[in-house]
Amino acid sequence: MSQVASPPPPPTFEWKRWPETETFVDNLIDKAVAGNAFAATLAERMRVETSTRFKDWVDHLVISGQGDLGSQLRKLGFKRQATDYAVGVPVFAHDGGIFPRLAIAPGSGLEVRSLAIKVESIADFSRAFDLGLDVRGYVLGPYRVGRVPGERTDLEVVERRGYTGFDPFPGDLAREGRMRPHAARDALAARDLWKGRKRRFADDADGFDATEQTLEQVIELAGSVDLACHLIFEVERENWELRNRAAQVQKSRQDRLGLGWANHDHHTFRCSRQFFPRVIRMFERLGFLLRERFHAGENAGWGAQVLEHPTTGIVIFADLDLAPDEAAYDFAHAALPDLPRPNTVGLWVGLHGESILEAGMHHLEAQFDFDALRQDLKAESGIEVMAPFSDFPFLRQAFTAGERWPVAKHRADRCLANGWITAEQHAKFIRSGALGSHLEDLQRREGYKGFNQQAVSAIIAATDPRLH
Repeated sequence: MSQVASPPPPPTFEWKRWPETETFVDNLIDKAVAGNAFAATLAERMRVETSTRFKDWVDHLVISGQGDLGSQLRKLGFKRQATDYAVGVPVFAHDGGIFPRLAIAPGSGLEVRSLAIKVESIADFSRAFDLGLDVRGYVLGPYRVGRVPGERTDLEVVERRGYTGFDPFPGDLAREGRMRPHAARDALAARDLWKGRKRRFADDADGFDATEQTLEQVIELAGSVDLACHLIFEVERENWELRNRAAQVQKSRQDRLGLGWANHDHHTFRCSRQFFPRVIRMFERLGFLLRERFHAGENAGWGAQVLEHPTTGIVIFADLDLAPDEAAYDFAHAALPDLPRPNTVGLWVGLHGESILEAGMHHLEAQFDFDALRQDLKAESGIEVMAPFSDFPFLRQAFTAGERWPVAKHRADRCLANGWITAEQHAKFIRSGALGSHLEDLQRREGYKGFNQQAVSAIIAATDPRLH
């Protein structure tokens, strides 16, 4: 049994399903799309050309309603936020489910005045549709918005960078220095610093030392941990995309409509047991909060810590090998001793390196029209999607076929010397590489925010490099 002090039990995260809330919000979105001809065309093109659902791109809606609308929203699970949309226009958010925020403007009837979708770049979106949008907000600023008028509802296109408000020129961030004249230059410098960092080290401990130093420099340059978080994960997605053909194909499809990866659901990092607490420490330094732990039973062989960033909304799935008796330990903060023989995650790290260092992310999961993505990737590019490992009405998940990565000889040699792989497997990994990454096809319904532990265990086991 591993000798690790047992912490107090972690908070319980029991994610509910919200079918009535989904119906209410979907009706608002449908009403908005019906009131804007461009939005209706966009929704159809998203479905056909990107295999995504318009609703998954919605950032917020501005609706008008009668005096009891606030109480109705509370019954549906929404809570009023501290920050208003404008003077006299409160904002309601849903902490227990994945729903867009709702701003309530004065009015006598339930109407949708505007609907905002999130994109990575308004300029890219404007170019894709030849809109010539007039963009409010500084370049690389915390909040930028372009407006497409409609017959009854305006469509807004928004960029966010570590900011949850609705003011393109926020006074509170100006007081913190994020709106200074050279802020955009510093943001680009911070992004480039993380993008150009050294990722390969002979000793992973040296790699973590160097990466933590770079992280502090990025935060200092960016001027805030929230902006630094946004910039770092832009780079991590880009790094992963360079090594995954399915990602390149799908990103190209989404870029044709100027959308980018604004439909991301969560980012998966694979980590060694030894350095797992250092990975978590870096994420916590960026402002991430710990959510649920994962351990799916005695024979699972792996565990995970889910983290969520309260400002950017970025979610992380951090994986590691885990023995059955370690599930109750605070493995996010206490390093675990090596197992005699690694399981799937540990072997992947042994063959490819730490996700935060050389290997990069194992996969990005984004929100799609589940069946459409499977069919369209196959038809357009010959990319196969594996059998679903979650197939519920409220949660559907599947990996694209694994992308093989080359395996460095010194890594394969070390795995062989440690007895983790056979001589035959060693030869195959050197010759043909090993499974490295995937794109994950996900569709959520009813605002369900959680994951399926048993199903995730099945797919983790199925991606063990020794089986391929």
